[in-house]
Amino acid sequence: MESTELLTDLYSHRRFLLALAVAFVGQSQPTRYHIDAVWFATERDIPVHYLVLHADTTRTSDVADIVWVLRPEGTSKRVILFDAGYYRQKIVDKAKPAPYTRPSDAIRKTGVAPDAVTDIVISHVHSDHLDGADLFPKAHIWIQKGEYEHYVGRNGEALDRGIDAADAAMLALLRRAGRVTLIDGDDLEIMPGITVYTGGRHTYASQYLGVATRHGTTVLASDDAVMYQNIENRIPIAGRFAPADTIANLQAQDRMHRIASDPKLIFPGHDPAIFIRYPKPGGGVARIE
Repeated sequence: MESTELLTDLYSHRRFLLALAVAFVGQSQPTRYHIDAVWFATERDIPVHYLVLHADTTRTSDVADIVWVLRPEGTSKRVILFDAGYYRQKIVDKAKPAPYTRPSDAIRKTGVAPDAVTDIVISHVHSDHLDGADLFPKAHIWIQKGEYEHYVGRNGEALDRGIDAADAAMLALLRRAGRVTLIDGDDLEIMPGITVYTGGRHTYASQYLGVATRHGTTVLASDDAVMYQNIENRIPIAGRFAPADTIANLQAQDRMHRIASDPKLIFPGHDPAIFIRYPKPGGGVARIE
C-alpha cells in the first residue's frame, strides 16, 4: 500500500473513532433540567401553626401556591410539571386566593402552553396540587400507587376525605384513558434525571423529587416540607400525625439534606420567600438554574 493511501486510511480510522467517542460521551451525559417555580395563587393570612408544628398560634403568613416547570437541557421537547394547582370553582372558593391565575395560564409566563406539557408528577392528592391536572390535555400523570389506591376507589369514588370527590373521579377517568402511571415505591428514577422519594407522610404516600440540574441535585419538597422554617430549622410539618408520622417527616427532611447537592437547593412547597431568594425573571416566576 502506498504511504499516502496508508495515511488516508489511518486518518479515516481516527475520524471514525473520534466520532464514536463523541457519540458515546453525548449519550452518557446525564439529563439535567432547568426549573421554574410559577406562583399562580396567594392564600392570605394562613396560621403558621397549620404549616409548622408547634409554631406560635398568633402568627399568620401568606402562602404561595406553586407549580414547578421542569425542562431538560438541550433539544428535548419534554415539559414536566411537578404538581398541577387548582381551578375548580369550589376549590377556588374554599382557598379564597388573591390574586389568582389558572395554572394553565400562569405557566405561559415561562413560554409553555398547556398543550405542550408532556408529564405531570403529582406529589399528593390535596386539591391545591392535583385539581388542575386535567387542564393539560396531553400530559401523562405520575402518582404513587399507594397514594392512588388509598384515596381513589375502583369506580372513581373518593375513599378518604383527603381527596376531593371531583379530583378522585378525574384521576380515575385519566387512568382509564391510559394517562396515569402508578409509581410503585421509593427512590425510583421515573424519567432520566428525575427521582421520586416517599416517606414524608404529608398524606398516605406523598412524594417529593430529586432533580438533576447544572448545580447538582435539587430537591422539590412539595408539602413534605411546606416552608423554609421546616427545612432550615428541622421542624416537622403540621397536621394530624401520629407520633411515628412526625418522626417520619423529620427523617424525610434529613434525607432531603443528604440528597440535595447543597442545602440551598431544597425548595419547600409553599414559601413566598422562594421568589425573594430567586427574584429573576420575576412576575411570579423564580428560575432555579
